[in-house]
Amino acid sequence: MNLTLGFSPCPNDTFIFDAMVNGKIDTEGLRFSYTTADVEELNRRAFRAEPHITKISYHAFAYIRENYLLLNSGSALGHGNGPLLVSSREIPFSEAGKMKIAIPGKYTTAALLLGIALPEPGERIEYLFSDIEDAVLTGEVDAGLLIHENRFTYGSRGLHKIADLGEYWEEKTGEAIPLGGIAVRRDIPLNIARRIDRILARSVAFAMNNPASSQQFVGKYAQTMESEVMSKHIGLYVNEFTLGLGEEGKRAVLRLMHEGWKCDMLPELRGQIFVE
Repeated sequence: MNLTLGFSPCPNDTFIFDAMVNGKIDTEGLRFSYTTADVEELNRRAFRAEPHITKISYHAFAYIRENYLLLNSGSALGHGNGPLLVSSREIPFSEAGKMKIAIPGKYTTAALLLGIALPEPGERIEYLFSDIEDAVLTGEVDAGLLIHENRFTYGSRGLHKIADLGEYWEEKTGEAIPLGGIAVRRDIPLNIARRIDRILARSVAFAMNNPASSQQFVGKYAQTMESEVMSKHIGLYVNEFTLGLGEEGKRAVLRLMHEGWKCDMLPELRGQIFVE
């Protein structure tokens, strides 16, 4: 059986999917045809129910839940790894709500966390995540919301942190920060969905136990990124929750959905959402 798969070119995704798509583990008879794209493009493809399996922002998942279920493995969820709000000058967090802020996509979890933390009706402008630093530095926007490897580079470019929205979330809820997960289409038979979940968990474990094995695949998609930044990126977003959400991870995801609904940013979540 051949299945279509979408994930981002970011090091944490290429790291965990390497063994699964490159024949390094037992895939239980399944084959995967993969494409890579920016997370917001992946979100939009999922809105059209295109891929069988896809990386998805937890924010976007609330809008596609009728067509997809969440796998237990593969998530970017943890502590101390949330998006950063930055500007070219020091600004109090209390004054940031009404500013013009660059966001890495309307349906990213970063945008949802920003809306929960700063519900004021400021202008939000969508940019490719890698262009946000430049938009702030050139004055196109007052501030920018950084994700991925940019959280490691903003200081060297003279930008100042206004707030760590991950810290805000953890202080507000006491939960881990749920950023993105892996979703499988509901029209895939449940026994196949469970098989996919096992295979991905096996791929994550292989990557964790053999980190050097994925270097070529990770480097192929992160050619302009320094190796130290790649390692930090993987270390920040790949952890025990990536192997399996567990009850703590599922609770954090459900809390995010609930907080988004309370702020009128998400539809109410009902029914089964995880592969069981």
